[in-house]
Amino acid sequence: MNFKLTPRRLALAGALLSSLWLAGCGTSPTAPGAVPGQLSNATPERGDTNRPRPTPSNATTARDYRKDAARYVYQLNKRRIYEGKLPPMLYAVGTLQVELDANGKVLSMHWMRAPKHAPEVIAEIEKAVLEASPFPAPTRLGKVTWTDTWLWDEEGHFQLDTLSEGQL
Repeated sequence: MNFKLTPRRLALAGALLSSLWLAGCGTSPTAPGAVPGQLSNATPERGDTNRPRPTPSNATTARDYRKDAARYVYQLNKRRIYEGKLPPMLYAVGTLQVELDANGKVLSMHWMRAPKHAPEVIAEIEKAVLEASPFPAPTRLGKVTWTDTWLWDEEGHFQLDTLSEGQL
């Protein structure tokens, strides 16, 4: 076979190499911990891989499931929970929908109200959600969408609206 480098072949080779190079530049949706709908590049820090699975939820509605999911987030973030009534002015408020499969694994996130003035809070919330996965399995619901509002103070402490103690 006679292989000759022609301008057309060089152009095709260049186009192929360019497209391969560009394909490697994006953030992969299968990157560890990444889920559709994230606004940050947060990934879970899997420090405690021996953590026992959460107790399955017996909730029969998404509204009831909110309490189980919120309690689980509180259990995993004890030092970050704001104790008592929140101050009158909060640093950030964000409402996040988290789609969970029948085993409690996070499938996707959707910000209904993102605290865009505080991208570090968005990243911390997304990281907390990813680190909590799997959530209590919604055994009676199958997959479920958990919606909660995150109330954040300036020092990085928070409450979830579902379990909030109110504001001063």
